[in-house]
Amino acid sequence: MTYVVTSTCIDVKDGICQKVCPVECIYEGGRMMYIQPEECIRCGICVSVCPVQAIYEDVDVPEAERPFIAANVEFFEAGVTGWGAPGGVTPEYVSALDVPLVATFPAARQT
Repeated sequence: MTYVVTSTCIDVKDGICQKVCPVECIYEGGRMMYIQPEECIRCGICVSVCPVQAIYEDVDVPEAERPFIAANVEFFEAGVTGWGAPGGVTPEYVSALDVPLVATFPAARQT
């Protein structure tokens, strides 16, 4: 099991999850954050601080959000960033790229 960032993070990217992660496995994409599943130690600290309730254990991801399980993996593969498992966030591991699911996701309405 690993944790997964889902759609409520899109266009929010608060970043507190990244700051509290003890293994630095949460990386920034263009429109949302992504958890590198091989690096995640399943501590759950990110879940407790996420202001938009975007992070779930993969087995608990709501049905409508299930495509984000694959999206968190895909972000690190050759078709997007090609980073694999970088081993921790550094300035070189911030990207303007997103997986197609996120890149084409409708923008939230501004009120």
